[in-house]
Amino acid sequence: MTRKKIRIDQIEIYESKTRLKEPFIISLGAHEYAENIFVIVRVSDGSVGFGECCPDLTINGENIDTCRVVGTLLARHLIGRDPLDIEPCIRSMDAIIFGHSSIKSAFDMALYDIAARNMEMPLYRFMGGVNNKKLRTDYTVSLGSPEKMAEDAKKIVDEGFQIIKIKLGENRRSDLERMAAIRRVIDESIPLRIDANQGWDVQTAIEILNDLHDAPIEFCEEPIPRWAFMELQHVRKASPIKIMADETCFDHHDAKRLIQLHACDYFNLKLGKSGLFKALKIIGLAETAGIKMQVGGFIETRLCFTASAHLSLCSDLIEYTDFDTPLMLEQDPISGGIGYQKGGLISIPDEPGLGAIVNPDYLKTLQRVVVK
Repeated sequence: MTRKKIRIDQIEIYESKTRLKEPFIISLGAHEYAENIFVIVRVSDGSVGFGECCPDLTINGENIDTCRVVGTLLARHLIGRDPLDIEPCIRSMDAIIFGHSSIKSAFDMALYDIAARNMEMPLYRFMGGVNNKKLRTDYTVSLGSPEKMAEDAKKIVDEGFQIIKIKLGENRRSDLERMAAIRRVIDESIPLRIDANQGWDVQTAIEILNDLHDAPIEFCEEPIPRWAFMELQHVRKASPIKIMADETCFDHHDAKRLIQLHACDYFNLKLGKSGLFKALKIIGLAETAGIKMQVGGFIETRLCFTASAHLSLCSDLIEYTDFDTPLMLEQDPISGGIGYQKGGLISIPDEPGLGAIVNPDYLKTLQRVVVK
């Protein structure tokens, strides 16, 4: 039986700026606010899809202003299209403009929300996933002085989180001092994850990772600059600690290249880099190559991280989740969605679609663009 065609009638783009409880600092810079975009897609049958992105100038070359301009351009081209034809919609956005993965990911998420609602399935099931495992987030220690980072790490453990992620990427001496300070206050039974955010050169990365060989470190994210991806395989071979590709892995083309180079042990999936459509392609490649994965994100709200949680149920090789940043925001504008339980465990909604929306009263306070 041929399904009835529906069309996109209206798209709304909202700009949101939310203060963080305290500055979030990485080797690429500091953030005091989360500057996010919400996309709402309204369809001829009355259904609605929600999407979100958090652009970052240093990572994807986008900010809230570029997202508004490019988002308006994309919206004009999507009006009248069938939202259930996800792949043609994604390909049309890529044909219109190169890059701009962040704003495209917000449209991608809204399309998947609509499609899963249409099938009356939770998003993970629509994407072929099964809710058969526990998801547990880490909590991140922002870059700072050794004393401040040790204090923050102790507080995180005292609050019940069982995994700590540590931001590094300055220089060998300072980063080793940070790790030593944290290890003095944290029991060795607590697993650690480190993230240099491209901050080291090749030699420094190799030296630091070998210096830390006896620490309970699960992996190191993006140790060297993304443009030096050809050197990542050398870091991997010389490192006693597993290497996770993040900024070097935006889409399935990047993933294929990294696999061919034997450049990393793990992939870090983020919807702001790939969207759901391309993330599923990365997962397929990773499963063929036997590469484990993490699902993380930028400084989005629980809306985006709800989509990320659904994605995390789509492969047994997704073993790690990094969903802490919504807890860093002073305001939570989302209704429904994931919940945070004791020990960092994540609960996932089982309603059709994402199972999360942006609070309508919050949306009324935001600047918006309407395309129809």
